[in-house]
Amino acid sequence: MKRHEAREKALQVLFQLDNTDLTVEEAMAHIKGQPTNAFYEKIVTGTAEQLEEIDATLEQHLEKWSLARLPKIERTVLRLAVYELLYMPETPKRVVLNEAIELCKTFGDEGSSKFVNGVLSKFTEQE
Repeated sequence: MKRHEAREKALQVLFQLDNTDLTVEEAMAHIKGQPTNAFYEKIVTGTAEQLEEIDATLEQHLEKWSLARLPKIERTVLRLAVYELLYMPETPKRVVLNEAIELCKTFGDEGSSKFVNGVLSKFTEQE
């Protein structure tokens, strides 16, 4: 499984977990397809485990928005991307940003990618 496909599947799992009582393992079992790999499992479990810190960090970077008001797909993409930015420094920030934009183009609406790009660009400007 390539990293882009792993991110797509991770997004689907995290989307399911948002506002449900499913466990990470149950949500991962719902996503069918190729066998998983370590990267996929790391970004799913890592995002789920660090969700409080990720959400707190996101709240600081949202202007005139609250996390609860965001459409579910944008919120999920942002959470996944922020996990990679904070906890996987080996992945270049530009790659994380580009992947998040691509996920929005695939799963979101026409404004999703611009919004996510604007929020995530604040993370890349910090350094």
